[in-house]
Amino acid sequence: MAKYYYGGQAVMEGVMMRGQRHMAVAVRQPDGRVALYGEPLDSWVYRSPVRHWPLLRGVFVLWDALLLGMRALTLSANVALGGVDGVEGAAGDDGGLAGPALWATVAVSLCFAVGLFFVLPLGLIHVLDRWIASALVSNVVEGVIRLGLLVGYLALIGRLPDVRRLFGYHGAEHKTINAYEAGAPLDVAGVQRQSTLHTRCGTGFLLIVVLFSIVVFAFLGRPPLPLRVLSRIVLVPVIAAFAYEFVRFGAAHYGNRLVRALLTPSLALQRLTTREPDDGMVETAIVAFERVLVADGLLTLGDAAPATVVLVDATGAPLAVGVRR
Repeated sequence: MAKYYYGGQAVMEGVMMRGQRHMAVAVRQPDGRVALYGEPLDSWVYRSPVRHWPLLRGVFVLWDALLLGMRALTLSANVALGGVDGVEGAAGDDGGLAGPALWATVAVSLCFAVGLFFVLPLGLIHVLDRWIASALVSNVVEGVIRLGLLVGYLALIGRLPDVRRLFGYHGAEHKTINAYEAGAPLDVAGVQRQSTLHTRCGTGFLLIVVLFSIVVFAFLGRPPLPLRVLSRIVLVPVIAAFAYEFVRFGAAHYGNRLVRALLTPSLALQRLTTREPDDGMVETAIVAFERVLVADGLLTLGDAAPATVVLVDATGAPLAVGVRR
């Protein structure tokens, strides 16, 4: 059986963790308790053998991360802001972001990302092209602009107080997974000793996508602007698929010196999107991670670290209060 790589995402005042059969979101409530939501991953997407095929699996993972991430962010916002009373908007039957609203939100997010990091640099280089004779130089400069936009964007939003807390939970997510993969104890002390950096981080993945795009677009020449815009949009999933395979390979062979050198920029960029978490952030990440381990049959509730949690539904509304032991 192939090794399974656990992953997660920071959300507002919490962490979402994704397991083999289950996802879980743990969020710190205003009263200090941890709200916990979990659901099985049982749709056809997770049962299809296609999602394990090289290259195609990268597209599946990216799309899955976007869908689960949006729903987790919506739930965490409901909990972190003090509940769901009066919360309205595009919601599914259970009150959470779902159905057409979820798809629309993901589509808008994708359009924003592609527009900002792929179409905007092309527009800027189109203005500069009158002074650039070489198509190769033009494409490389476009890539450098794209890289600058990514780094600048991450550095800028990281100065916002709320985002800095989000990045703290990002660090807690990394530390928790690092502890599990290193065989360290899944308690606050054991997790805090781990690094906030991880080879499979989404931030590093974005950097690999940008760097790969420089190479790919360098070979496309300088066709008419409409075709250049179309290529930047159509080829993004293809580039992302190859970038995912590279990140996956790098994580599996990180002990190799050459691989470590190639992943150094990826790890360096993560310093912009991770912060050292406090103990409360780490505890929240552990709650989410242990929930998926229990669902995967790798941990029993009796072995989980004790922590009082409030079980919630998909909207963040409380169901019950208990101690996980």
